[in-house]
Amino acid sequence: MSGILTRRHIRIKVLQTLYAHFRSDNDNYIAAEKELFYSINKMYDMYLFYLIIFDELVNLAKQRIEEGKIKRLPTEEDLNPNLKFVENKLFELLHNNSALKEKTKQRKINWVGEQDVLKKLFKEVRESLEYHEHMQTRTSNFEEDKAFAVKLFKKTIANFEPLQQLFEEKSVYWVDDIDLICSMVIKTLKQFNENSTEFEPLLSLYKEDDDEEEFAKTLVRKTIVHDAENSKEIDERTKNWEMDRIAAMDIILMKMAVTEAKEFTQIPLKVTLNEYIELSKFYSTPKSSLFINGVLDKIFADMKKSGEIVKTGRGLLE
Repeated sequence: MSGILTRRHIRIKVLQTLYAHFRSDNDNYIAAEKELFYSINKMYDMYLFYLIIFDELVNLAKQRIEEGKIKRLPTEEDLNPNLKFVENKLFELLHNNSALKEKTKQRKINWVGEQDVLKKLFKEVRESLEYHEHMQTRTSNFEEDKAFAVKLFKKTIANFEPLQQLFEEKSVYWVDDIDLICSMVIKTLKQFNENSTEFEPLLSLYKEDDDEEEFAKTLVRKTIVHDAENSKEIDERTKNWEMDRIAAMDIILMKMAVTEAKEFTQIPLKVTLNEYIELSKFYSTPKSSLFINGVLDKIFADMKKSGEIVKTGRGLLE
């Protein structure tokens, strides 16, 4: 399986780290680097929390079934309950998955102490259209069970506000990560099949064939180390602007872009430019994308002429 993090998400994490760094009095990149990787690792914790939530829901369903059997006046449904939910084949695969067991134990990921939220979620699940439709019959095959699990997660679990609020309370780093992690959970669920065993691998944090960790480390470190040089490059191309009138996020985005252009010889300039323009649309002002595009175009053109930016590799030689 592939990794959770894409280059774009790494850039976002670096941007958030640098924003906090430049607002502090600390000019040491080591602290920023530690903060960056702590926030990245917390993303994997959320991924694991979501994957083991199915087990918690199954346990609550089993508990409800047992309570129904010992009622003073049990109904026919209490005595002969529909076991389709608790016997879901995909849920069973997750329950037995050795990698999930190992990683949650290693990282101390569990839902202990959060029964109130889980019970509310279980009630939401039982009242959902997906659950109602799935429980119309008492038997199913693996593909039906998987389709139900994916739909239930998309429609109900991922959108359950009390759960989102709980994640935000658990870690300030998770506020912007929920959408990404939910998409990775869905990807994980879809990759299981009826031939999967308890040894089915989970997604890793980083892609195995790319050195994403080194990309993150270099980008945050070099942007801080070369801050004075990058500031000068930006100042020279924005002489008609007062620096305090330029959005702080725009300046950080441009510093990151210049660093990336110089340090990563195999990333095309066009890719770097487009990535930071896109990030500005989400993390800065409405006019930032045009402003950043214009400034970076000038910086990159001048740096290519001076030899400060050199690209290597097939299709990158200019």
